[in-house]
Amino acid sequence: MKLVCSKSNLLNGVQIVSKAVPNKTTMSILECVLIDARDTDIRLMANDMELGIETIIEGEIVEKGIIALDAKIFLEIVRKLPDSEITIVTDDSLKTTITCEKSKFNIIGKTGEDFSYLPSIEKIDSIIVSQFTLKEVVRQTIFSISDNDNNKLMTGELFEINEDILKVVSLDGHRISIRKIRLKNFYMPKKVVVPGKTLNEISKILSGDTDKDVHIFFTDKHIVFEFDNTTVVSRLIEGDYFKIDQMLSSDYETKVRINKKEFLNCIDRATLLVKEGDKKPIIINITDGMMELKINSTVGSMNEEIDIEKKGKDIMIGFNPKFLIDALRVIDDEEVDIYLVNPKAPCFIRDAEENYIYLILPVNFTTVD
Repeated sequence: MKLVCSKSNLLNGVQIVSKAVPNKTTMSILECVLIDARDTDIRLMANDMELGIETIIEGEIVEKGIIALDAKIFLEIVRKLPDSEITIVTDDSLKTTITCEKSKFNIIGKTGEDFSYLPSIEKIDSIIVSQFTLKEVVRQTIFSISDNDNNKLMTGELFEINEDILKVVSLDGHRISIRKIRLKNFYMPKKVVVPGKTLNEISKILSGDTDKDVHIFFTDKHIVFEFDNTTVVSRLIEGDYFKIDQMLSSDYETKVRINKKEFLNCIDRATLLVKEGDKKPIIINITDGMMELKINSTVGSMNEEIDIEKKGKDIMIGFNPKFLIDALRVIDDEEVDIYLVNPKAPCFIRDAEENYIYLILPVNFTTVD
């Protein structure tokens, strides 16, 4: 095999597919990036058996062939080569020579025959969203998935399609994040749970361009994302997702409208007094026209007041400040509405159309003057 391509094209391609290379594996072939130039395109591929990524890069195929190269070594070599043309040559003994200007590397590859290719998926059932929309929806929900494998469903996000609405849901037992977006077309109802890892990696690759689309295909066991020259195939998480609608309520005793930036900055300042690992709640006292925020820790204490619009009863309630910060950071609105029932019931941050809903469970606290 002999290929010639620019450093920028090669580096971009290797960086994209490397996101599917596992950190730990007993199968050494999975630690490789496959270069497949047996046809008219140069295809790069990586697969950890849960997530597979393939991308096509521009370049010249002088001699057709296929080789699997250690992903980490290959990526570092390409990254550190000069910004110039790179030539890759492999011989029958799998020795691979990478040349760029006056630099020359020789590494031993593996036969491409042993590589686990991406499963071939029947692309029938699909939806289309813009790259910008998908990237945003993941950013606005991914923080509330669980990183604990005890409940696999919590490590993924629900993608629920109903006619022209895509609803994305994540939860970790302490909070729920929901985003709804309107699609350009109408689709058949569908519910799948996509691994958080897949969505995290895809959001890093997406350009976020409003004019570029992502085609998302579904099967019983897999989800496929196609955009630009890249295909991402992921296994779905099996099982019935939690009955979210039963956890949501439109009842409230107190409604607060507050400037989002002020509220976020105030909580951010309060966390300066909390050491990592400390579970100190922020105590919020809501009275007419005023919200008082207090935090007490071993380091010190802080209290601050913010002007609000309030409807309903006065309330004092405690929250994990991180959960409030995570939700507020991804809301683009200038002002947010917060709905509360009592100090033991979850609070809801949502807009009037319910395009976003963030449910956060309160925490117990003791008041100290």
